Amino acid sequence: MGKFRSYLRKLRDPRAANASYELLEILFIALAAVLCGAKCATDMADFGKRRIELLRLYLPLKKGTPSHDVFSDVFRMLDPEAFERVFRQFVTAFAEFHGLDLDGVIAVDGKSLCGAYERGKSATPMHLVNVFAAKARLVLAARKAPDRNETEAALEILRMLRLKRKIVTADALFCSRAFAKTVLDQDGNYALALKKNQAKLFADVEQCFARKGERDTAETVEHATHDRRERRRATIMHNNTLAQRHKFPGIAAIGRIASWRRCKGRPADKKPFVRYFILSKYVSAKKLLEIVRSHWSVENQMHWVLDVVFAEDSNRARKDNAPENLAILRRLALNILRAHPEQISMRRKINAAAWDDDFLLSLFGQKR
Repeated sequence: MGKFRSYLRKLRDPRAANASYELLEILFIALAAVLCGAKCATDMADFGKRRIELLRLYLPLKKGTPSHDVFSDVFRMLDPEAFERVFRQFVTAFAEFHGLDLDGVIAVDGKSLCGAYERGKSATPMHLVNVFAAKARLVLAARKAPDRNETEAALEILRMLRLKRKIVTADALFCSRAFAKTVLDQDGNYALALKKNQAKLFADVEQCFARKGERDTAETVEHATHDRRERRRATIMHNNTLAQRHKFPGIAAIGRIASWRRCKGRPADKKPFVRYFILSKYVSAKKLLEIVRSHWSVENQMHWVLDVVFAEDSNRARKDNAPENLAILRRLALNILRAHPEQISMRRKINAAAWDDDFLLSLFGQKR
């Protein structure tokens, strides 16, 4: 609790100096409410009102708890870049405290906030770029994509992260020279999906695999849910010429993964689905399979949870800074819930926090 307060105190209160409630009180109640399933400012106000005796064990609350208008105004006015910076600092300290390893695969991926759009512009909602540590299963950073430009947002985030001993993965949208250079400048390595948006490089990589040459191969078979079976074969080759030929920083190896899928009641695929990758560090074919598979944890362990458990896509906050700040708050809650050692689902953890004061306090490392 003490560390949490120390990080939140770094935020500048955007309100007048004579505001009735301290910023720390508002943010703490809001986070506790989201941990218990709150979706909006009204939920936060209701939570504070009904759990005031518990909250007063740790907060003065001399004037009671804030109304929903106070929560709404604070999240609309709060500087999201400063809030996200505090979030990143807290996550690093939080991972160290819990002994979580942030090395390994760092997945970068964009996500739209489907409910956060200006009136009459439902087709263009706000986009965030998230950075996810696959091994620790923690959200490391999130940044609004300016003018829905996810590549620019990704570059801003990467420049702020320490990437030593990390492999940054991303889909073909982020496969660019600027992205690769930024990762290398931060002492990291990359494994980027390659598609025809890099047409000349893509054609060259295809030809490399069509020719004979020394390569490493590995294969895995996965029996997934719904009676689905998928076979994947990875091939990887050294390549030191593409970087200079295409002026693409750091390419040291190229990879290919061919996938065959068979679902119950349907014949297996006759032709494989083939994906290509460029890497700044040579790894074994087996390791390539692990890296590519780890990248998709950002979808099923983060984006899916935010949409299904936290109902992010249906959240209608859309004014000023509220959508971005509430998105950061949800990611903070997701990290705290995921780090709790009890082996139950995320939904059950939220229910436990709502129904059991001791469980809620344990999320903050406290005991009554």
